[in-house]
Amino acid sequence: MPVLFPPPTVRYHRRMDVIWSGFLGSLAAGMMTAVGAVGVFFFRSLSERLEDGLLSFAAGIMLAACFFSLLLPAINFGEIEFGSKIIAVWLVIAGFLSGGFCLYLMHRYLPHEHFHAGHEGPDVTAIRRIWLFVFAITLHNFPEGMAVGSGFAGGDLHNGMTLATGIGIQNIPEGLAVAIALIAVGYSRMQSFLVGALTGLAEPVGGLFGAVAVSLAGPVMPFALAFSAGAMLLIISDEIIPETHRRGFESLATFSLMIGFACMMFLDATLG
Repeated sequence: MPVLFPPPTVRYHRRMDVIWSGFLGSLAAGMMTAVGAVGVFFFRSLSERLEDGLLSFAAGIMLAACFFSLLLPAINFGEIEFGSKIIAVWLVIAGFLSGGFCLYLMHRYLPHEHFHAGHEGPDVTAIRRIWLFVFAITLHNFPEGMAVGSGFAGGDLHNGMTLATGIGIQNIPEGLAVAIALIAVGYSRMQSFLVGALTGLAEPVGGLFGAVAVSLAGPVMPFALAFSAGAMLLIISDEIIPETHRRGFESLATFSLMIGFACMMFLDATLG
């Protein structure tokens, strides 16, 4: 009699392989923040034009990842899981809006600091300035890591690798910008590098969370991918784009975003 389902031990090992893939993929992407932060030993400051261009490039990669590596696969997974495209799309919409709203609440109630706009959230004077930056980057990196972990959790290694590669590339300019911002307010090069590098550790935490959640509950997959996309899109629209359009380099920022989008689209088409 044919075996319709693999035995529990096989399913367990497959699940653990997926979880480890999600964790290691998001860890590799997070470590690219440290690669970017190394630049603080070579540069003491970035021009406003270059900084806006780099951050916009990173935003373009994130934007493309939302569509090609998260939302479209989420709809496909949902249609396979539930046998209905309508149900899949509604579930993805629910996850997408939930992700954006949850990150909005975090932005509203957790104290953090933007690169140029300054302090946002409750006025917590006891928290040192450096931790406000850490909070801000954690808000960025956790949903990115969760996206990578969820991407691997679908069992699609190519999709997970594409996400990890794209997020890793966009972490390089982000890590450099963070380290430069810290050295500009009085921290040493080593302190700036270490803090910039350590902020990337939020990504494997998010990756592990996403991989475990999806692996233990397959039907959650479409919602989880869309949730990550919603959180990332809120970061792009609510924070990065306004930050890069406030100093007179709007055209540069726009075209940098488009180039980043095109790079991620290329990666998804060739690796995904």
